[in-house]
Amino acid sequence: MVEIDAFSGFRVYPSKGKLFVRGDSKVFRFASSKNSSLFLQRKNPRKIAWTQVYRRMHKKGITEEVAKKRSRRTVKHQRGIVGADLATIAARRNQTAAVRNQQRISAIAKAKTEKKEKESKKAKPARAPVASGPRVSKQQMKGGKGGR
Repeated sequence: MVEIDAFSGFRVYPSKGKLFVRGDSKVFRFASSKNSSLFLQRKNPRKIAWTQVYRRMHKKGITEEVAKKRSRRTVKHQRGIVGADLATIAARRNQTAAVRNQQRISAIAKAKTEKKEKESKKAKPARAPVASGPRVSKQQMKGGKGGR
């Protein structure tokens, strides 16, 4: 049975290569002493150019296998948003500029009248004049530092 090299990813045929069993009983097979040496030096096979892991990561030697993937076209959908369903959005889009402008002017006029009413209500109850004594800040009122 053909095994796979734990470091390089090469095939290890029966009765060939080295077997390394780590302290936690994990078995590693190596095709050559070069592979076992690099493994024991804790080298990263992803950074060593001739290993299978490196070649897979850097997309080497797979050009003839897979042609360029076709990306699918995204399909645009109209969806309603919070506060406006699809029908109202479509109605707004189909409005003419004159109608939209007329609505804006009427909305502004309405807001102005409401503001004037609010102002007139607020102006009526005038506040009684406050007795003018010595001005004292809030911190002084609390007496924070105890008269120091």
